[in-house]
This record gives sequence, structure tokens and C-alpha cells, in this order.
Amino acid sequence: MEAARAPLPRAALGCLLLLMGLCGAREVHLPPGPLFRVEGTAISIPCNVSEYEGPTQQHFEWFLYRPTAPEISIGIVSTKDPGFPYAVFSPRVQSGEVSVQRLRGDAVELRIARLQAEDAGVYECYTPTTDSKYHGNYSSKVVLKVIPDKLRVSALTHGPPLRGRMVGTSPLQLSLSEGLALQLSCTAQSQTLQHTHLSVSFGVSAPEAPVGHQTLQEVVGVCRDFAVEAGGHFAERYRSGELSVAKAGTEQYTLAIGRVRLGDAGNYHCTVGEWIQDPDGTWQLIAEKRAALAQVTVQSIASQLAVSASPPEVRLSAGDALELLCNVSSPVPPVPHVVYAVGWEVGEQDGDGLLVVQLDTDGVAVVGESYANGQGGRHQVSLQKLTPTPGTYRLRIESAQPGDVGTYRCVARVYMRSPDAQLQEVASSRSQGLKVHMKSEDVVLMVYAWLPVPATYRGDTAELLCNISVESTQAVHVAVSWWVELTVGDEEPPGRMVASVNREGVAELGRRASGGDMSVDKVGPHCHRLRLHGVQPSDEGKYHCAVTAWVRYADDSWYNARAVKSNSITVYPYALAMDTLFIPLIVGIASALFTGITILATITCCFMRRLHKR
Repeated sequence: MEAARAPLPRAALGCLLLLMGLCGAREVHLPPGPLFRVEGTAISIPCNVSEYEGPTQQHFEWFLYRPTAPEISIGIVSTKDPGFPYAVFSPRVQSGEVSVQRLRGDAVELRIARLQAEDAGVYECYTPTTDSKYHGNYSSKVVLKVIPDKLRVSALTHGPPLRGRMVGTSPLQLSLSEGLALQLSCTAQSQTLQHTHLSVSFGVSAPEAPVGHQTLQEVVGVCRDFAVEAGGHFAERYRSGELSVAKAGTEQYTLAIGRVRLGDAGNYHCTVGEWIQDPDGTWQLIAEKRAALAQVTVQSIASQLAVSASPPEVRLSAGDALELLCNVSSPVPPVPHVVYAVGWEVGEQDGDGLLVVQLDTDGVAVVGESYANGQGGRHQVSLQKLTPTPGTYRLRIESAQPGDVGTYRCVARVYMRSPDAQLQEVASSRSQGLKVHMKSEDVVLMVYAWLPVPATYRGDTAELLCNISVESTQAVHVAVSWWVELTVGDEEPPGRMVASVNREGVAELGRRASGGDMSVDKVGPHCHRLRLHGVQPSDEGKYHCAVTAWVRYADDSWYNARAVKSNSITVYPYALAMDTLFIPLIVGIASALFTGITILATITCCFMRRLHKR
């Protein structure tokens, strides 16, 4: 049997103090009531004392007066006596479900983690006196009413509303492509008899994270005062109109995201809070429930974008039309607000290519600079979309030329249009390389170099002739160049060009080793000549001519049809006849002088010796 304590002494004391006119002394403060709270939720009731005497740390005792026995006080908890709780509260105090928490020396808070229906009643906060005289009010009371849970929340796809703190344990599985719209709805209602307001918030958590206030990130919601607020980085998207929340009827709330992003993946929930205004004007959250709406995965456009081109290899003749097809796949269904730019590039096998032509996001064809300025000849280049977005695109080059040979790739870039019409690139992809070959025209080219005068003497002019034989069905322009490999001792340096004549007939002269003059000319329809004036020993070496055959097409582009190198001929400057006799003459004269002087010296020496003896 639990004991009961009659409140008569405290009531009599209060009356006595009032009669003595001692009001305005010690005061115990509780929030005004009644307080309405929902069964199963937590409550915290603050209590503090002022105008007291004694130590700054005051003690507090809490009592409950139930409606069925309003005159009987039931001890709940005390800051001073651990054995204070009555039997009905002792297990709950020991488990921590009911506790008193000190906020400061003269203020505490009664906390009940989970309200029960029998917790309704009048709560009294009493402070044992530390004053020298009874002076003021030593306790205060507040009414707490525990009302049943009438809050309901559910996802529209989960059937009828379910009860519990977490509703809907098997959310809808949704897989969306980046840029698609997402709509999720939930219903929220309360049949609480008291006047309450509801707040509805849509939040998202990571797929593997436990759901709670620490992991649930608010997307957007309707506050208890009907204001709409977005959380974190979603605020900017809400201001731009990319996401919104709307109420339909009296119970349905809908979250709408116009363009989902990769970071929007996760578990979506609808959290509904029920709010009531206490007599002191503050709003209190008396109930909160959450419903699982959907587990959303977002597939990037880049992972779904595929670009292919055909045919894998093309062989054509100069002047033929070149056609290449490009197929661009996209997410299914197509994503609104997403646009494509598709073009063709040409280049080396593994290197970056030059733009041929591109259809931009507005469908306007843009021709590459190398094709637009006519560097590769006058081309008629077009790019046409054959099927709906993104679809198939056809590149066509009228009258292809040798300069169009190379590796072609189709390039697709995907852009997403923001609400303010700005474009942001979200993906790009290239097709495999397509080889384009061109059949060369048959050009037979033969070259022979020779010396019309085999013996060349120093100081003479050496003539080198280059005979060219060309067989072709079309006009051919030839370019001729002369090369030499000089012989210096036992070393043979790499060959260097001495002179050249380009396909337009313009000559360009290099520099001879001896520094002498030289000239080039054409001495016959198919014969070119190089002349070295005043040859010297330093001009000695092996000479040859190199010939390139050029074919000109209708668009004024040139094609290198063939290049041939001639045989080598040796230029050796011989010494002149006078040079041949001059050296023996000098040697003979020197020998004669030496012999004569020797004989004369000998005879003179012998004569003088004999003369001395006489």
C-alpha cells in the first residue's frame, strides 16, 4: 500500500502568510497550465525558486495529485532524498524514465520520457524552507492533461495510415535518370480535440544510414505557421523554383523536385509534427511521426550516354562523297530540360581531333575553322539529324579530297538547362575511331641523274642533270630538289639540300660548302639542271635529285601522289694541267740548286785546303 501525505500544513501555512501580509517573499515558479501533452511522448516541466534565504543550492520535491484523488499527493522524485519516490513511481525513477535534472542551484526540471495516461493530474513543485522565517510561497502547481495520440501520417503508395513512431517500413523503390522530375506525397491529419497546428517536412537520408534527426537532411517543409522553408543546400534550389512543396485538400502534401541530381539519391521520409500553444504563449511539439516514402536511386546521364559511329572503315576516291553516321543513345524516357550538341572530329588515331562540323544545342550547324576558312580546299560539309532526340546524325562531305583522310570520331555533349536558362555540361562521350582512306591516282615516276661532262676541273662549272619520266592520266606538277653528301676525310655527314624548285616553278638556293655560286634551270620538258660555278675541292661529294609528283584537284587542294629519289653521282674536281707541271718544276729547280751549291761548296773547300798547305 502506498502512503499518502495530506497537504494541509502547506495550505495552512500559505493562508497564514497571506493573512500576515508577507507576500512578495520566497516564490516558486511553474509554467501556467493547463499543459496538454500526448500519451507516449516526453515532457519537461521547469521549476525555479526566487527571493529565498539560505544556500544558493535549493532542494526540490515533486508531487502528483491525480484527478481520481485530488486531495492525495503522490511523491514523484526529490533532489535530496533518493528514497523519496512512492511505489508507483519508484521503478520508473530507477530506470531513468522519470527524473529531476538540476539546471542551476535554484532551478530544476522534471522529466518524464514516456507519458502514460495515469500521469495526468496536478503537479506540485515544493521547496523545503531554508529561510529564517516562513516568508512567501514554498510551492507551485500546474495541471497536466495527457491526451491520446491522434496524429496520423502515411505515404500515399502505402495504403491506409499506420500507427507508430516510424510508419511504412518498406518504401517504394524508385530509379530515376539524372534530370527527371521526382514527386513524393504523404498524408497528415490529427483528430486531437484541442487546437493544434501541424508541420510537414520532407527529408532525405543516405541509403545505408539509420534514420534520425542527425542523419535526416531536410529538403523542404511547411512550418506550423504555414511558412515554407528549405534546408541546407536545398534553399537555393527552392528559391530558383527547382523544388517545391504543395498542399492538396486538407491532408495531402507533395514534394516536387523538377530536376533530380546525383546527390538527391537516398531514402525519403515525410515527418509530421503536431504543435500546441501553451498558456504562456510558447509552442510545444507534442507529437511527431515519420513515414518512409521511397528509396530513390539516381542514374547519371554520363553512365547512360553511348555514342557509336559507322561504317568502321571507308575507302573512296578523290571527288567522291563521304558519309558517316553517328548514333547517340539517351536515358529512356528522354529527360526534359536536357539538350545535346553533336559533332564530328578528325585527327590522328589517339590524338585530339579538329572539329569538322557540329550541331549546337539550338540545332545550328557550326563548321570547324579548318573547313570554314578553306585551308583544306572548298568543302561542302553538312551535318543532319535523321531521327528524334538524340537519335542518328549524318555527316556528309561533298567531293572529298586527300586532306579529308584520317580518323573520324563522333562527339556528343549533354547539357542541362537550369530554371534561369543557363546551360551546364553534365556528360560527354566519343565514338570509336572510323578510318577514312582515299585511293591514290596511279602516277608512274622515274628519275635519273647524270653528268654530261664526266671530268670536272677545279674552277670549272659543274653541270648535274636530272631526267624525269612521268606517266599519269591527269596533270602532274613536279617539284625537284638537289641533295649532296659531302666527303670530308673518312666521314660522310648526312645529306643536305643544295637547291630546289617547287611545283609552281619557284627556285630556292641553299649554300655550297665552298661558298661559290650556283643556279638551277630547266633545259628540257623533263630535264632539270643544277650548275655549280667554280667548283672547289670542298664541293666534292655524292649528289642526287629528289622529285615529288603533285596532283591538283577541283577544289584547289594538292595531293602528293608520288616521291622518288634518283641515283647518286659523284662530283670530283680534278686539278688543272698547269697545276700538274708546276709542282715537279719547283721540285726540280730546288734539287738543282741544292746539288749545285753542294758541289761548289765541296770544290771551294778542297781548293782552300791545298792553298793553305802551300
